Amino acid sequence: MTVLDDQTQQRIHELVRAGDPGARWAVGGPDGTHAVGGDGGTPSDVGRLAAVLALWPVIGSLVTAGELTLHTPLAAYGPAAAGTSGKTTAHQLLTHPDGVPALTRLAEHLCGGPLAECATARVWQPLRMSRTRFAGGSLHASLGDLGRFLGHLLSTADHPVSRSWTAESLRIRTGELTPARGLLWHPVAGGVWAHGDGPSVWVSPRHHRWAALLPAHGTGPLRTAFRDAVFTAPTAPTAK
Repeated sequence: MTVLDDQTQQRIHELVRAGDPGARWAVGGPDGTHAVGGDGGTPSDVGRLAAVLALWPVIGSLVTAGELTLHTPLAAYGPAAAGTSGKTTAHQLLTHPDGVPALTRLAEHLCGGPLAECATARVWQPLRMSRTRFAGGSLHASLGDLGRFLGHLLSTADHPVSRSWTAESLRIRTGELTPARGLLWHPVAGGVWAHGDGPSVWVSPRHHRWAALLPAHGTGPLRTAFRDAVFTAPTAPTAK
């Protein structure tokens, strides 16, 4: 287990109270949530995380099933899938900051339905993310559901998000180009991968730890301080 020690939990509580008292957060590992600040059951607007909570795992399911090959030009999947990006590949879109609209069109074409339906059937229902849904033009999810999703990425389970897809995504895919990127995930210091600049999530196979931060008023310096506190923290001793 990778339980945070009491001192670190207290430090995180104090950081959040000082930086954004209304923010909610959670930290955990492959076995579940280990520490939480605020209501974990009420859904929040996490629209800026839609790419990694909905699009990324759906694309991964298509790759795992052999329905999509990352380095094949989109034109191979038909004009409805390619749009104006026929010579572009899914790999290029996954490593480009503006690739999400084209990837969404591709995913919906290959799945045969809206992204919301694809993500619900392929990812959220299998993970029991019952409080995650698109509503009012944005994605809403609870801290508890974020923990189920992130914990799954660190677990030994191979469905609905395969371990190979997670491993492929959480490594540098842009060569020596900067900024370095994985597949819709961004590397930060110490083997940690991040997504989001408002509502934010982090996952680190090296630390066997994940974290989520849902700000109330914009994170500012809190985002970095929170991340550093979580991923530089020692683990608490566990009973034998």
